[in-house]
Amino acid sequence: MKKSLLDVLFMSEKRKGFLLLLKDGAREMEDILKALATNRQSLLPQVRVLEEHYLVNHYDDTYELTVVGKLILDQITPLLNTVDFFDLDIDYWGTRNLDFIPSHLLKRIDSLGKCRIINPSIAEIHDGHKTYHESCARSKYLCAVTTFLYPGFGEMFTGFIANGTKMDIVMSKNLFIKLKSNYYSDFEMLLNSSLMHFFIYPERMDFLSFGYNDYDFVITPFRETGECDSKHLMCSNPEALEWGKELVDHYLKDAVPVSDINQTLPLP
Repeated sequence: MKKSLLDVLFMSEKRKGFLLLLKDGAREMEDILKALATNRQSLLPQVRVLEEHYLVNHYDDTYELTVVGKLILDQITPLLNTVDFFDLDIDYWGTRNLDFIPSHLLKRIDSLGKCRIINPSIAEIHDGHKTYHESCARSKYLCAVTTFLYPGFGEMFTGFIANGTKMDIVMSKNLFIKLKSNYYSDFEMLLNSSLMHFFIYPERMDFLSFGYNDYDFVITPFRETGECDSKHLMCSNPEALEWGKELVDHYLKDAVPVSDINQTLPLP
């Protein structure tokens, strides 16, 4: 009796790995064995299962997907990529509120690839994004969407300006009010720089911050409970930067430019 196709695809890592290796075309068995770090004796029984279910065929010692195999793999590859992405740290992702990410980007969250989850110590809590800020200092452009700024933001941004870095900062209404109330002179000075552009996002912002520069994308979601911490994700591959840019643009398109420190807050 034949296995169900779901069992064939998901109940064996060797079968799954074998199929994924054939996604881009036919491959010789020796190449497959090296890629899977296994031997012929161990792999052949799993290959026979795939052949019996018409997912692969072979000629001489070369294997390729059948038409049925290609159709199925095209459908399950996005799922497998998403599962592999969350599997890197399901304890982190499973405890985060991701509702602020639009659905079309959430479906492509695996584009972030292999990222670093950074958990600053208590001593580093006021400089939790230190690694990201270091790459900002080397960048010609950066953009942040945020509900907070570290206490030393004035000095940090002044340093970026001295480096000729262009910056777009999208902030919550509450942050705008706090900057006016507590850091009026610093905020006014930054507003007068031709390299800095501030925006106010009029809707709720249920996250701590996210942003990107020339090298990295960083994101700090709230916990599911609504609590915030400095544990954040930092990604550096080109696909992650493009994904991050799309997320920023999603918020930037509805944000209101700050032209005057005393301007009226946008509705609602």
